[in-house]
Amino acid sequence: MAVGVFDLFSIGIGPSSSHTVGPMRAAAVFAEELKALGKLAEVASLRVDLFGSLAATGHGHGTMTAILLGLEGFHPELILPEEVEERLAAIAETGKLQLAGSVQLPYGVKDMILRPLTILPRHTNGMTFTVSGADGEVLHSVTFFSVGGGFIVREGEEDAAQKELEESKKELPLPFRTAAELLEHCRKTSWSISEVMRVNEEDSRTEEEIREGLLHIYSVMEGCVEVSLKREGLLPGGLKVRRRAPDWHERLMKEGRDHDPDYRENAAEIAMEHNLGLTCDPIGGLVQIPCIERNAIAAAKAINAAKMALWGDGSHRVSLDEVIVTMRETGRDMSSKYKETAMGGLAVNVVEC
Repeated sequence: MAVGVFDLFSIGIGPSSSHTVGPMRAAAVFAEELKALGKLAEVASLRVDLFGSLAATGHGHGTMTAILLGLEGFHPELILPEEVEERLAAIAETGKLQLAGSVQLPYGVKDMILRPLTILPRHTNGMTFTVSGADGEVLHSVTFFSVGGGFIVREGEEDAAQKELEESKKELPLPFRTAAELLEHCRKTSWSISEVMRVNEEDSRTEEEIREGLLHIYSVMEGCVEVSLKREGLLPGGLKVRRRAPDWHERLMKEGRDHDPDYRENAAEIAMEHNLGLTCDPIGGLVQIPCIERNAIAAAKAINAAKMALWGDGSHRVSLDEVIVTMRETGRDMSSKYKETAMGGLAVNVVEC
C-alpha cells in the first residue's frame, strides 16, 4: 500500500478523475513550469495535442475546458464553481486565455488538436503541451499521461514514478500490496481495516491533520449531494437526460457484523467478480448514458454483495486478490473500443438525437 486516502479521495471538478481532473492538473503543472523557467514573456503560441481516449471522449468529459482552466493556473481541488463558469465564459467570449494567469494568448477549445486514433505507447490518456516563441522556436514541450484517479505521470518518468511508489511502500508501518496481506495485518493486530489504514496515514500526518482532511473531503461530498438533490431539469450535453437524484433520494445506514475485515473482503470480492468484462461505452462521449444507471446498478449490486457476505460464514472459494488479478487480465484482453473511447458498444449502436 503506497497510495493514501488523500490520494484516492481527491477533490476536483467533474465528471471524471482521469479525463477531467488529471488533464487539468497536467495543464496547471505545465503553466507553473513555464513560470518557473522564466519563459512566459517569450511565449507567442500554444499547442495542445490530445491522444487516444482523451481525444475520443474529451468533449463529453469536459477535458478541453478543464485544460483551459489548468493553463490559466487553476487547480482542480481549489477552483470554485463560480470561477469555472466565469473564466470559461470569458475565454469563449474573447477567444483568449490567461496563460499562468498573466500572459494573454488567443486560444480556446477549438484550437486543441484531437488525435483519437493515435495511442501513445505508455497510456491511452496522453496529452502534449507545447509553447513556441515569435520565431517559431519551441520553448517548452511536455507529454503527460492521465493514469486514473486524477494522477498524472510525465513521459520519461514512468519508471521513476513506479520506483517512488515502491519505496514509499517500504516506509509504511503496515505495508501491503494485496487484500491477503491487509487481512493478515488485521489478524495479527486484531484491528479493523480502518484502524490499519489510520496507522499508515499517521506515518505522514498527525491525527488532527487526518481528521481535518477527512472532514473537509466529507463536507465537499455532502455539499455536492445537497446541490444535486436540489437541481432538476436536464443534464448538459444534448442527450436530454433528466436529473433524477431529487426523485431517488433515499438514505440507508446499517452497522453490524460488516466491521469484520473478512466479511468486507468477501463483499468486495462478490461485487468485483460480477463486474468482470464491464465495458465503458458512453453515448456521445458523455458521462450520462449508460454511466448514471450503470453506477446506480453497481451501487445496488454492492449492497447485495454486502448482504450476501453477511449471510455467509466468512469463508468463500474465490479471494479478492484472485478477482483483482482476473480483472486486470480481462482489461488487458479487451478491445480498446470498449475502454471509454466511444468507438464501440452503445456509443456506436445508439443514435444520439
